[in-house]
Amino acid sequence: MTNLSEQIESAKSNMTEPLPTPPEMQGEQATPQELLERLNWGEPALTIIDVRDREAFNNERITGAVTMQPGQLPEAATSELEYNRDIYLYGETAESAAGAANQLREAGYQKVAEIQGGLAGWKQVGGPTEGIKAFSSPVS
Repeated sequence: MTNLSEQIESAKSNMTEPLPTPPEMQGEQATPQELLERLNWGEPALTIIDVRDREAFNNERITGAVTMQPGQLPEAATSELEYNRDIYLYGETAESAAGAANQLREAGYQKVAEIQGGLAGWKQVGGPTEGIKAFSSPVS
């Protein structure tokens, strides 16, 4: 009978490919698909920020997103998030997302990516949403 260390060495020698690793943030822009892949890995080390107004946030948002209004940035983030955290951000428009992302970067956050296409782009790749309208069904 072989001992445990021999079994481990045998397994190591038979392994031909590296173990898979979760996707990482690639820059200041992120596709909805990239974020979805990270979430599908069960990636806990990220935060999704919605910088749209409170009504839009309550109606429908990316599942797990938190709301932070551009007028509250970067103070709201500073009290809630670590500077080395991966932050994905979206707004009503690409311009509003870019402005909020720049505020966070200027405050010292190094890993901030704008989600291309915002909520609409997220829904196009089948990303889950929550909120009042996310659960409502069309009236016949």
